[in-house]
Amino acid sequence: MKYFFIAGEASGDLHASHLMRELKEEDPQAEFLYFGGDLMEAEGGRLLKHYREMAYMGFITVVRNLDKIKANFKLAEEELLAWQPDVLILVDYPGFNLRMAKFAREHGIRTFYYISPKIWAWKTKRVKKVKQFIDEMFTIFPFETEFYAKYDYPVRYVGNPTVDELAVRPNQDETFNTFVSRNRLSGKPLVALLAGSRKQEISNILPVMAETASRFPEYEFVLAGAPSQTEEFYSQVLKGRDIPVVFNQTYELLQQSTAALVTSGTATLETAVMNIPQVVCYKMELGKIARWGRPFLLKIPYFSLVNLIVNREIVRELFQDRCTVDTVSAELKQVLENETYREEMQSGYDEMRRRLGEPGCASRAAKQMVELLK
Repeated sequence: MKYFFIAGEASGDLHASHLMRELKEEDPQAEFLYFGGDLMEAEGGRLLKHYREMAYMGFITVVRNLDKIKANFKLAEEELLAWQPDVLILVDYPGFNLRMAKFAREHGIRTFYYISPKIWAWKTKRVKKVKQFIDEMFTIFPFETEFYAKYDYPVRYVGNPTVDELAVRPNQDETFNTFVSRNRLSGKPLVALLAGSRKQEISNILPVMAETASRFPEYEFVLAGAPSQTEEFYSQVLKGRDIPVVFNQTYELLQQSTAALVTSGTATLETAVMNIPQVVCYKMELGKIARWGRPFLLKIPYFSLVNLIVNREIVRELFQDRCTVDTVSAELKQVLENETYREEMQSGYDEMRRRLGEPGCASRAAKQMVELLK
């Protein structure tokens, strides 16, 4: 069968590549045409547009690149009609993908959505478009089933790709001493800093994390560098603070850490799956205004995935003006020194992992997709 994929971001490239691999197992005659990235290209088929040429974020950036965005839509539409795939598989990236879903529906092409856009957090009105234009939705969080059920739209929960990735992560048998030696660290107990991947969020939260580190001299704080950033950028933000940065070793760093300070996002889930106690920090511009406006912007009670999955506070969320050196330090002290506190958090992690289920997300999705298309 013929599969047309659209993945517009690095994470989509990763998840789509895993799904493509599993589709080839279920359907040896599988052919692929796609918007995506290097990982998808490694699985075969033909890459039409790299996600690097589609990553336009923010109102001003979008306006400045409207001609390129329109050209991307035109290319996708023309190739879709010319190739006539058995299915269009959309991976997150809702601004682009929901429009393409509408186009596909208008031209009689079946649509599957793999990894739901986060419309349960904001822009819930997009549910209407999902119901109109998406034939099957394959979700990766158990709470999404309940969310869509409120709108009378059944979905297929297939598990979570983070569980899959961590199950096969490299260097799982590496010792603390080997990791420390390889990265020329001091040998003190480690606290991991996961400060996000975008420059703005790193600039907002990393100074708070770094100042917190100065209050715990008995620990070594190590920053997991984002692949999209440079050592020079981190040096500018850290302003001479002695905090080592390691690149492409986030899982290895977490594995050897006693605790972690984590910016909200998938990193909170990764940290929890690896059973590392954490403090969730998030800070953006506008301070109190952003916190007061949160109920109008976000439609969810928590902003960390750990808490959302179990629907109660497992990890403490320090948001906006509540995310200060004093508050982060106080919470980290609890995490490091209060054994009962750590055990309660890790017990919550156990519950979260049970809800997520076993590895095999892409495999389950591929099996169901091929069965539906037969």
